[in-house]
This record gives sequence, C-alpha cells and structure tokens, in this order.
Amino acid sequence: METHILPELLATVQGARAEEILRSCVHCGFCQATCPTYQVLGDELDSPRGRIYLIKQVLEGAEVTEKTRQHLDQCLTCRNCETTCPSGVKYGELIDIGRDLVEKKTKRSWQQRALRTLLKEGLTSPFVKPAFAIGRLAKPLLPELLKKKLPDSRPAGNLPTRVHARKVLLLAGCVQPAMLPSIDAATLRVLDAVGVQGMVAAGSGCCGALKHHMNDVEGGLAHMRANVDAWYPLIATGAVEAVVMNASGCGATVREYDHHLAHDPVYAERAKIVATKVMDVSEYLGQFAEQLKPLLKNNQVKASFHPPCTLQHWQKLRPVTEGLLAHCGVDLQPFGESHLCCGSAGMYSVMHPEISTELRDRKLGHIAAAAPEVILSANIGCITHLQSGTATPVLHWVEWVDAQLMAKSS
Repeated sequence: METHILPELLATVQGARAEEILRSCVHCGFCQATCPTYQVLGDELDSPRGRIYLIKQVLEGAEVTEKTRQHLDQCLTCRNCETTCPSGVKYGELIDIGRDLVEKKTKRSWQQRALRTLLKEGLTSPFVKPAFAIGRLAKPLLPELLKKKLPDSRPAGNLPTRVHARKVLLLAGCVQPAMLPSIDAATLRVLDAVGVQGMVAAGSGCCGALKHHMNDVEGGLAHMRANVDAWYPLIATGAVEAVVMNASGCGATVREYDHHLAHDPVYAERAKIVATKVMDVSEYLGQFAEQLKPLLKNNQVKASFHPPCTLQHWQKLRPVTEGLLAHCGVDLQPFGESHLCCGSAGMYSVMHPEISTELRDRKLGHIAAAAPEVILSANIGCITHLQSGTATPVLHWVEWVDAQLMAKSS
C-alpha cells in the first residue's frame, strides 16, 4: 500500500511503525470474511481493510471526525484478521496506533468519558471485590442488563497449603478474582495436584489490558511496569519457573510486554525476560498430561470448547488447550463459526451492547446445535458473556478439571 504519512508523524516511533505495517497490506479483502463486525454491520469501514484506510488517512493528515473514532472503537481487537491475512499484516499493532492518534484528536461526550473512567478506574481498584459483593446482594433490584452481567457466585473453596519445590507465578488480576474467584482457586488446586505451587507476587495486579484497550496507554503501561517490578526479581533468581496465565486475555497482553515497553530504557530488558516466561495454563499443564489424567474421575463429558480470540488468534494456543482437554476425557463437540468472536472483548460488551449481544447470540446458536452438556472456555470475559445468554453451564476448563480431581478424591 502506498503511503504519504505526514513528516512529523513519520519521525515518531508510532508513525514509522504504522508506515511499515500499512505497506505490508495489499488490500486483498480476505480479512472481511472473518471480521465479526463486518459480518454483523456489513460496512466496509467496519472491516479491517476499511479501518486500515481510515488510519492511513489520519496519518496522512485527513480530518478526524467522531465517525472515524466510532469505526475504530467498534473493532473488537479479536485479531481474527491476522489469522486470515496472507500478507501477515500486524493489524493489532496498527489499530492501537490509530486509536491513540484519534483519541488525541477528538473529544468524547461527557457521558462517554464518565463511563470509560468508571470502568477503567473502578474495575482495577481495590474496591472492585466489595462492589461485586454488594451487586450480588442487590441483584434482584438491578436492571435486567446488569443482572445478566453479574454471574452467580462460585465459591473458591479450600486452597492448597502444601509447599512444593516447583513454583510458578499467577497474576493477581483485577476483575477475575472479584467476579469468579473459583477460577484462580481451581488453578491452584490443579497445580498442587501435579506437585507445583502457585503464588501471587506482592505488588502485582491488573495486566494492563483494560486501560490500554480503552486508549489510556499510560495507565496501561503503569500496570505493566508494576507487574514487571513484582515478577522480575523472582524470575531472575530462579525462584519461579514460569508466569502461568489462566485468563487468555491477560496472557495475550503479558506476552507482549516486551513490545509495549520496548522503548522504555528502564523496563525494556526486564519486560523482555518476563515475556519469555509467560505460559498459558494449558501450555504449562501439558507437560503433566500423563500424570494428571489418572488423578481425574473417569467421567467423560460432552462439551463444546469456546476458544477465546486471545487464545486462538493472539496466542495460537487453541490446539494445545483442546488437545489437553481431549486427553483428560472431554468429548469435544465441534460447532460452526468457532473462529468468530463471541462479542465479549473486554469492556466491548458494555460499550457496544447491541453488536456484542448479536455476536453472543450468533455464537450460542451454533453451540446449541452441538447440544453440549457444558460449555468450556479460557477467559473470564467470554465465560460471563456467554453465560448471560444461555442456561447451559459455562465454565473455565480448569474448573472442570478441578471438579474431576475433587470427585476422584472424595
């Protein structure tokens, strides 16, 4: 693609990288076939190719309007287009650059600013846990939309107390421990069963994705630096062997710390080392597959696995996860359009509820045709979003494994 980027932008790191990405695009349109928003809206400007043109125009000095921002906002950042693209266009990087530029050149309404501030500050604050507890108490009084966003409580249960020589780090997180603490607890118990101790390092917290994807780049980077500070000493001394992620959205973000902090003279090298130690929980437990299987109750379940976009398109780990589940006795039921986003995408379901709901119902329609007993997934957002539209139980797959462990031992 030919570009004529403004000299003052081309002289920046962002501008130079954007030009490189733009020039790799041959505008073939293959991406449109797998873009969720294009499937729903049918608008060229709500496809990766259309958004690439919009970003190119902004970089070349075209007027930036609210419509420009709206089309970029409506991207789910699922990166399905990257999986499809024959030219290897790094669309995820480009949309981040484009959104940052457009955010600086436009002003949102006070209602949008208030909602975005509430979400990015509230959900990453220490008050998120009591807020969810209060919300559950008041659930019968809440509007229907909020009721569906608030899943029923799943108790964490007893946590392991054994000490093991092999140790790994878990992310302290933000929303997941408050909304569904059962996921972290299940992860700790499964790790313990194979002789590994999971730990949460003091000072770690949100992975940074929430603020970053709401265009608060500096806020996101602050979370990333805090995690690097908390983890790097333990990694450098060999006290832990990996940083194990049980939320694929967080895992996808932490894997890219080296990219996000590449130009930070203090953090670049440490972030690079941290990123090399990141493993999804399916990757890490894969080495214990033979050890794990005899520990599980022989209770084969008919399940559909919904692969989050951050697992299958960002990290390319869908085969790893599905392989482990099949080995553990899950009778996986395939369903149509499993490559498309379910519409959760972090805070997308709150910011764009109509598109999000349509994508959720489309996904659940395909899953229902497979008639599973349970729906398994690997990301807190997808789990709660899908559960809001179906009576079929939706679990993190590690919760199912944990339940089989406890059933075998009881």
